[in-house]
Amino acid sequence: MELLFIILFGAAAGVAVHYALPWRGTHGIALIPAVGGVVAAIVWVALTWLGWAWDGGWIWAVTLVIAAVVAAVVDLYLGRRRKASDERRLIALGG
Repeated sequence: MELLFIILFGAAAGVAVHYALPWRGTHGIALIPAVGGVVAAIVWVALTWLGWAWDGGWIWAVTLVIAAVVAAVVDLYLGRRRKASDERRLIALGG
């Protein structure tokens, strides 16, 4: 049950990242929240395998921080790549 909650919270962190950072228009609205949810699930499972207690506060905090940071990095990377790609395409098309 906690895995479901952490996925939802990771997706919520991804939504916050999506709206907090620039270049929202360069990718879909569900991409960054999906990244947050997937990363949260992977980190949560890895930490439980390492023996972290699911009812402790640290596993929740670490998982959500890592999910938000990874979502932010992906958002910034994709935004910059897309902007550069669009500019190259515009020049190639003669604009």
